[in-house]
Amino acid sequence: MSAPASPALAAPNYKIGNEKLIKVLPNAARKLTSLLTKQGRAEHGALRIAVVGGGCSGLQYKMDLVDGPANRDIMVLSSDVRVVIDPKSALFVSGSELDFSDDIQQGGFKVTNPNAIVTCSCGESFAA
Repeated sequence: MSAPASPALAAPNYKIGNEKLIKVLPNAARKLTSLLTKQGRAEHGALRIAVVGGGCSGLQYKMDLVDGPANRDIMVLSSDVRVVIDPKSALFVSGSELDFSDDIQQGGFKVTNPNAIVTCSCGESFAA
């Protein structure tokens, strides 16, 4: 008698969001497409944005490249780039824009968040 077949891994259960949650601006889209391609994730990869406690203003962004959405995530397709956000973080980033700058001192990915009541001088953390 043969062993029973292992059950197939279930696809994650996620929601589709829109650019009212987060909008990826052209510079950020180009950089993300380049990074995802270099990692071999161009087809299904995504940028995960999370809001976590920390920083001098109380909250900060955490960004990672991932293989796609996880259970309960909200996935937004903006400028042909996938962004995934957990439901709790979505409460803090709604209406935000993601940009990228090559500036030597202030370069990198930057979130412009209309919900941020207080931001610190370094621009890395906020309070909502």
